[in-house]
Amino acid sequence: MKVELIQGRGMTLMAKADSGHWVSMDAPEEIGGSSGATKPIELMLMGLAGCTGMDVISILQKKRVKLEDFRMEVTTEREEKHPKVFTEINIHFKIYGKEIKEKDVARAIELSSETYCAASAMLKKAVPIKTSFEIIETE
Repeated sequence: MKVELIQGRGMTLMAKADSGHWVSMDAPEEIGGSSGATKPIELMLMGLAGCTGMDVISILQKKRVKLEDFRMEVTTEREEKHPKVFTEINIHFKIYGKEIKEKDVARAIELSSETYCAASAMLKKAVPIKTSFEIIETE
């Protein structure tokens, strides 16, 4: 895997990897950026969410679970001093549908966390990652 990064104006950066899609990043105004794009550290959490989210959706689909909606909230605590590393990551899954079994959701999350999601595998070596979920029964 390779990433190319170029500087736009000021602290605005653009990067693209092997997929060929550009992603913009920027710093907050208080450190010289324009707050015009996502912060790199936010992209790290988004990458984790995307990686595990795609796994869980795929696994549930293979189990023939009929999802009506799928959402996640990823939150983190960080050190107060630089480099302000994550001290804990919490991933909360919201699964919407009819007659969805808790055991299916729990197993999909476990498989993503323990087997499939590379982002989770790397990050959990440095920071605890906790998961939770809720099933919202739809009409």
